Amino acid sequence: MAERAFLPFCFTSFVAFGLGLVLVGANQAELSRQLGVQLAGSGMLAAALSLGLGVGVVAAGPLLDRYPARPLFVGSLLFTGFALLGISHEHSYARWLLQLAAVGLGMGAYDTLINGLVSKRFRERAARPMVGVHAGASLGAILGPLAVDWIEASQHWSDSFLWLGGFHLLLAALALVIPFPSGETRQVANKGPRLFGLVGLVPLAVMAVFYVGVEASLTLFALPYSEALGLGASQGRLGISSFWLGLLLGRLGVLALARAGARTVAAGGLLAGLLLGVSVATSSHALEAAMLCVGLALGCAYPLLIALAGERNPGAEGSAAGLVAGVGALGGFAIPLLTGALGDGFGVQLAFGSIALCCAGLAAVAWSDARRRRPA
Repeated sequence: MAERAFLPFCFTSFVAFGLGLVLVGANQAELSRQLGVQLAGSGMLAAALSLGLGVGVVAAGPLLDRYPARPLFVGSLLFTGFALLGISHEHSYARWLLQLAAVGLGMGAYDTLINGLVSKRFRERAARPMVGVHAGASLGAILGPLAVDWIEASQHWSDSFLWLGGFHLLLAALALVIPFPSGETRQVANKGPRLFGLVGLVPLAVMAVFYVGVEASLTLFALPYSEALGLGASQGRLGISSFWLGLLLGRLGVLALARAGARTVAAGGLLAGLLLGVSVATSSHALEAAMLCVGLALGCAYPLLIALAGERNPGAEGSAAGLVAGVGALGGFAIPLLTGALGDGFGVQLAFGSIALCCAGLAAVAWSDARRRRPA
């Protein structure tokens, strides 16, 4: 069957996606020194990537409904690959922002293409294959900081972007020959979420903003936080890998839950906020353990938000999930910027600890949504 080759290809593509998510954070110290920016400037780099992701995620959905998937898939991978290969450490700050936004645009596009194709192929059985291919993103994010350490030991730090660009070009070549699932271009009568469904998406979108902001900020500022504690850049990168390992295990753990919903997200957000707050307040040097536990607590959040969006909009699952993911990207834009500005004004430790407030916000909105929808 086609999915025997297609699903492993999607998994591998998500590995590349996860690598792209963490490259800015894993290279934060070098980028900061090269470009002469402080924490707020680093936050803007992550924001540019998230802005591109958000546009790509939202824009690719309607394209998938109207055009064949294969050329869209190949095009998005090529676009991402060439955007990465166009990066140079000699670029100006403005050029870096432009290149990262382009990288995010391509990544967001093939993210939506994978989600849409898996959903169309498996329909009501899509949950398990979706979690399986999304595990590739967590694996890539785990390996990314370790790969940066390896590359930095023998090459220029910016070569990590070039290596990832080459990986995307290889995937584009594979996409030309990999058999796609049957019915990939089938038109689906879908008018998008109805008004009532859109109202139900509002709390999910707010939760996504908090979650994506936490994910992006922890990934970006783990390295400067580690250096502020005197632990060094390598331990900061290991903290990033530990966080994404926790997310991976947490997401796989969703499969073992008999029932999961907004209350599960609320519990995870509250636990993550407490763990992060205690770790920063005590200046614990066990950064990897703390980041692993925070990732475990938050791992359930994103897949549940996407699943709930589809559940509340039967017949418009793809559009609903795309809207929630697209709005969530705003959190990856705004929250790293605010965290960076706070770090420049009051110190990186206070800024890193403030991310716990976003976890609390996620928990509060999820708890309110669960109570509002509780059966009489």
